[in-house]
Amino acid sequence: MAEGGEGEELLRPPLPAGAPGPKRLCSRACPAGGTGAAHPRPGAAGAGAGPGAGASGAPPALAGCCPAAAAGPAAAGAAGPATAAGPGGGGGGAGSLLQPESLLDAAAKRVAGSWAFERVEGRFQRIPEPVQRRIVYWSFPRSERQICMYSSFQPGRAAAASPASAAAGGPSAAAPAPAGEESPAAGPPPPAAPAAAPAAAPQGEGLPFRRGIRLLETGAVDNVLQVGFHLSGTVTEPATATEPEMTYKVAISFDRCKITSVTCGCGNKDIFYCAHVVALSLYRIRKPDQVKLRLPISETLFQMNRDQLQKFVQYLITAHHTEVLPTAQKLADEILSSNSEINQVHGAPDPTAGASIDDENCWHLDEEQVREQVKLFLSQGGYYGSGKQLNSMFAKVREMLRMRDSNGARMLTLITEQFMADPRLSLWRQQGTGITEKCRQLWDELGALWVCVVLNPHCKLEEKSCWLRQLRKWGEMDVCPLEDGNYGNELPNITNALTQSSGHSQDSLARPRRTVFTRAIEGCDLHWQDSHLQRIISSDFYVSPSYQREGESLLFNSQGQPLWLEHVPTACARVDALRSHGYPREALRLTVAIINTLRLQQQRQLEIYKHQKKELLQRGATTITNLEGWVGHPLNPIGCLFLTLTEACRLEEENCLEISEAGDSKPPVYQHVPVATGSQDSGESYLSLALEVALMGMGQQRVMPEGLYAQDKVCRNEEQIIARLQDLELDPVLVQTLRKQCVLLLEGGPFSGLGEVIHRESVPMHTFAKYLFSALLPHDADLAYKLALRAMRLPVLETTAPSGDVTHPHHLVSVVPSRYPRWFTLGHLESQQCELASTMLTAAKGDMLRLRTVLEAIQKNIHSSSLIFKLAQDAFKIATPADSNSDTTLLNVALELGLQVMRMTLSTLNWRRREMVRWLVTCATEVGVRALVSILQSWYSLFTPTEATSIVAATVMSHNTILRLSLDYPQREELASCARTLALQCAMKDPQNCALSALTLCEKDHIAFETAYQIVIDAASTGMTYTQLFTIARYMEHRGYPLRAFKLASLAMTHLNLAYNQDTHPAINDVLWACALSHSLGKNELAAIIPLVVKSVHCATVLSDILRRCTMTAPGLAGIPGRRNSGKLMSTDKAPLRQLLDATISAYINTTHSRLTHISPRHYGEFIEFLSKARETFLLAQDGHIQFAQFIDNLKQIYKGKKKLMLLVRERFG
Repeated sequence: MAEGGEGEELLRPPLPAGAPGPKRLCSRACPAGGTGAAHPRPGAAGAGAGPGAGASGAPPALAGCCPAAAAGPAAAGAAGPATAAGPGGGGGGAGSLLQPESLLDAAAKRVAGSWAFERVEGRFQRIPEPVQRRIVYWSFPRSERQICMYSSFQPGRAAAASPASAAAGGPSAAAPAPAGEESPAAGPPPPAAPAAAPAAAPQGEGLPFRRGIRLLETGAVDNVLQVGFHLSGTVTEPATATEPEMTYKVAISFDRCKITSVTCGCGNKDIFYCAHVVALSLYRIRKPDQVKLRLPISETLFQMNRDQLQKFVQYLITAHHTEVLPTAQKLADEILSSNSEINQVHGAPDPTAGASIDDENCWHLDEEQVREQVKLFLSQGGYYGSGKQLNSMFAKVREMLRMRDSNGARMLTLITEQFMADPRLSLWRQQGTGITEKCRQLWDELGALWVCVVLNPHCKLEEKSCWLRQLRKWGEMDVCPLEDGNYGNELPNITNALTQSSGHSQDSLARPRRTVFTRAIEGCDLHWQDSHLQRIISSDFYVSPSYQREGESLLFNSQGQPLWLEHVPTACARVDALRSHGYPREALRLTVAIINTLRLQQQRQLEIYKHQKKELLQRGATTITNLEGWVGHPLNPIGCLFLTLTEACRLEEENCLEISEAGDSKPPVYQHVPVATGSQDSGESYLSLALEVALMGMGQQRVMPEGLYAQDKVCRNEEQIIARLQDLELDPVLVQTLRKQCVLLLEGGPFSGLGEVIHRESVPMHTFAKYLFSALLPHDADLAYKLALRAMRLPVLETTAPSGDVTHPHHLVSVVPSRYPRWFTLGHLESQQCELASTMLTAAKGDMLRLRTVLEAIQKNIHSSSLIFKLAQDAFKIATPADSNSDTTLLNVALELGLQVMRMTLSTLNWRRREMVRWLVTCATEVGVRALVSILQSWYSLFTPTEATSIVAATVMSHNTILRLSLDYPQREELASCARTLALQCAMKDPQNCALSALTLCEKDHIAFETAYQIVIDAASTGMTYTQLFTIARYMEHRGYPLRAFKLASLAMTHLNLAYNQDTHPAINDVLWACALSHSLGKNELAAIIPLVVKSVHCATVLSDILRRCTMTAPGLAGIPGRRNSGKLMSTDKAPLRQLLDATISAYINTTHSRLTHISPRHYGEFIEFLSKARETFLLAQDGHIQFAQFIDNLKQIYKGKKKLMLLVRERFG
C-alpha cells in the first residue's frame, strides 16, 4: 500500500466484516488479539463461531510467523486420513518461501481470523468439507508472542517499547481492525524465524512461557487432538527430587485466532497461563502437521445414521458411566418430553464449534485472578516488591494495548476497581495524611494509562461512553486521590487548544477538584476526526497547498510543513495514544508536527522578547509564562515525544527479545534515521529532533507547582529525561543541535528558564544546566560556562527579588501568591545547585579567569554554609591529587570558599563548625605561610576566641605544621609572633575560655607570658570560675611557678562552695591539691588558705581528709629558695590547724543531724561507720573523747525514738 494512504487507513471507518482485504501474493504474517470464551450454541449442522467482534488484533509483524504458515496448508493435510490437504499447499523449508499461497488457504486464513464459523454456515448453504478443515486449521493462534504475553509478566524489549515490533507490515500496512476485531492477514511478513528460536522473551527459567518451551522441547506433550475449535492433549512434568512424575490433561478452546478458554489438571491459580497450556499451544503452532485434526463434533454426528448415533451414545456412557449417567438420563427424559424446553430449541450445542456470533471474541483472561493478585499486592503496602509487581501489571496493560488487544482496557478496569477499593485510601483521608510516594506513582501510572485507553483512535463510541461513566463514577468518590496529592491544582483543561502564549481567563483556571482520572475524563471529549490531523498522521508528504485558503496559514509553517496547534500536553497525549496502540509511524508524524509548532512558538517568543528586552532588564523581573510545566506534568509530554522519536532510531540486537536473567540491560544504541518529510533535503533526523524537543521542554520557564509530591515529581521527571539524554552519543549532528538550542535558551527571555530574567518562583535549572555544561564543554567551552553560570541563580532565596509584573497582556500571570518557604524540595534544589558549581570548579582547574568567575557566582548565589563548605572540600581534593603537584589556583578558590564559610557560620550555630575550622587551617597550610599569617591576623572576623586559640593558633604552631611548610627561622618567628598576638587578643576578649591557651602559646616569650598572666589575675575576680582558675593554677605549678599557682588556687577557693553532702564533688581533688600546695610552700601559705577552706568547704569527710594530710608531714617541703623548712609537724591545738579541726568537728555534728532526719534502716550500718570516722577526728583534740561522749549522749536523748539505731550506737560507742 502506498505510504500516502497509511494514516487514512488508520482513521478510515473499518472494513465491514468479511470484506476482501488488500491483494497480496503470500500472506504468512499471523494475527493476534484479545480474550473470550467459547460457548455452546444451538445449530443444525454443528456449532460455528461469532462475528468479528472483540479485541483488535496485534500488528501483523508483532504476531510473528508460525511454522504452520511456513510449512503451507499441506502440512496440516498430513494429520491423518480425515484431513484433507489444502490445494496449493507446499512443503516446509526454503522452498515454501518461493511457493505462492493457495487461494483456498488465503481465503480460509482471512475468514478464520475475522468471521465466526456460525456466520460462515449462515451465509453459505453448503460448505465443502476441505474448506471447513482449512478454516478450522487456520483458526488457532499463529503467534508465539501472544502466547508469551499471556504467560509471563516480563515482555521482551521489542514488545514493550520498540516500534521495530511493528516491522514492515505494521499497523500502517493494512487497515487496522476496528476495536474488537483483528486483521489476521495484513501486510508483507518479516523473514520467518526458525521454529527453534521462537519469539520467547521472558527472563527467568521459572516463568511459565520458558518452562512451557522446555516441556515442549523435552517431548512432554502427547495425545494432541484438535476437534473443531477445541484442542486437547496431555503434558507430563518430569519427576524431581521432591515430586513424582505427573501427567496433566490440558484443554484449550479457541476462536478467530484467539484462545478463549483454558483448563489444566494442575489447578493453576494465576493471571497467566500455566506452563502446560503454553506447551500444548506451542506444540500446535510449531508442529501442526503432527496434530490430529477433526471437524467440530456436530459435523461428525451429522454424518451418522440412527444406529451409529445410538452406538456412539451408549459407548460414550459406558466409558464414563460414573460421571455422565445421571446427566444422560436427565437429558433423555427431557428429550422424550414434548413440552420440555430442550425441544423448543432447534439443533444442539457443540463445545467444539467455537463461540457464537453474539459472543465477545477476546483472549482468555482470568478476571478473578487479576482482582486477587492486585488486592494482594496492594495489601502488602509496597513491601516484598509489590510495587514492582503492580508496575509489571501496568506494563502488561501497555503491551496489550500495543497489540491492540481489548483485554488491555479490560485488565486496567479490573486493576482500577481494586485500587479504588484499597482500604488505605479512606484511612489516609481520615487522618489527613498524604498517600505514600510509591503508591502515588502507581496512581499516576493508572491515570496515564486511562488517558491512553480513552484516546484509542479506533475505540467505538459505546466503549468510550462506558469508560467515561466508569471514570466519572470513580472520580466522584471521596477517596479518589487528587492529581497533585492533597492540593487542588489550578491548571488548564486538557481539551483547551490554546497556544502557550495566549492568555487564559480565570474561568479556565478554576478547577477546584482534579482527580487522577480527570485528564482521562477530559480526554473522552477529544476525537480524531479533524481533517488536518488526519492528513498529518496519514502521510509523510503532507505539505501546504500552493494556494492557501483563508485560515490555512495557521496550519503550516513557512517551509510548508504542517503544524498542530493544540495544548501541548494534550497533543503529546495523542502521540502517546498512537504509540501505545501500535501506530508508531503515525505517532512519529504527529510528533514532528508538534515540534515544528514548538519551534514556531519559540521563534515568535524571541521576537516578542526583543521588543520588551529593555523594559524587562530594567525591571529585573518577569512573569511566569507557564503555570503548567511540561516537566513533571501528569501526562509527561516531553518524555513521550522523546521516547517516540528515539524508538524510531534504536538499533535492536539480533536477539532483541532476550533479556538476561540478571536484568542488567545494556544501554540502548541509536542511529540517525532521516525525518520522512516532503522535503527530503532537510538533513534532520528523528534523533536530533529527540534531543531538540528534550532541550526545549527542560528549558521551559515554569512555575514551581504546589505540594510536596508535585515538586518531587518535577525533580524525578527531570532526572529521568536527563538519564535518557545521557544515553545519546553526541556526534557532530547532535552537537550542532545542542549548541543551537542552548543559544536559543540563553536568548529566550522570559520564556526560557535560562533567559536573562526569570520569575522568583520559576523552577531552577541547575540539574539541566549540569547536563548541558558537561555535554557542551568538549565542543564549546565558552557557551558551556555562560550557560552554567546563568543557571546558578536561585531567586527564591533572594530576599530583595522584586515581584513579577502581573499586568502584562502577553503572559500567563501567576495566580498564586508567593509560596516560599513552601518549596518542599528546596534542600534538593540547593544540593543540585552545589553539584553544578562543583562540576564547573572541576572543569576550570588551572584556569584562573574561569575559576574567579565561578567563585563569584558561588559567593553570589549559594546561601547554604554547609554546601559552600562541601564545595570548598571538593575543590581542595581536586587541587591536591595524591599522585601529582597541587594546583595553586584551585587551592586559592578552596581557601576563599572556606573563609566565606567561616564568616557565614561565625555567629550562627553549626554542628560541623569545629570540623570546618580544622579544615580551613589544613587548607591554609597547603596554600602556604602567607595564608596562615593572614587568617591569624584577621581571626576576629573568622573565628571565636576559643577556636582561634585552641584550634587555629595551636595547629599553626604545632611541630607538624612547621615540618610540613619547611619554614626558616624568620618565618617561624613571624608565625609565632602572630600566634602570640592572637592569643593575647583572645585572652582579653574571652579570658574564661582562652586564658590557658594564651599562656601556653606565650610560654617562649617572657613579656607575652607575663601579660597573659596579668590578664588572668585581672579576670579572676570577675568572670572566671573556680574550675578554670584551678586548671590554670595547676598549669602554673607544672611550669614551675608554685607561688603564682598558690595565688590562683586561693582565688579559686573564694568561688567554691562545697555543701555537707557533696562528698563526691569533682572539685574535691582541686581543693586537696590546693591545700597540699599551700602545705608544701610553708606555714604562712597554709595559714592563709585554711580560712578559705573553712569558709568554702562544709563537707566533713573532705575537711577531715585535709586535716589528716596536714598533720602527717611538716610544712615547707617545696624548697622555695630563700625559705627555711622547720621540719616540725604542726599541732592541731595551735593555729592554723586548730581552726580547721574545729570546723571539721562542727561539720561532723551538723552532717550527723542532717542524716538522721531522713535515715532509713538500710542505711544504719553506713551511719555507724560514719560516726566511727567522726570519732577519729574528735580524738585529735585534747578533750576530744569527752566531746565525742557528750555528742553520743545527745544523740541518744534526741533520737531515742529510733530504738534500733540507738541500740547499734550503744553497742559500738557505749
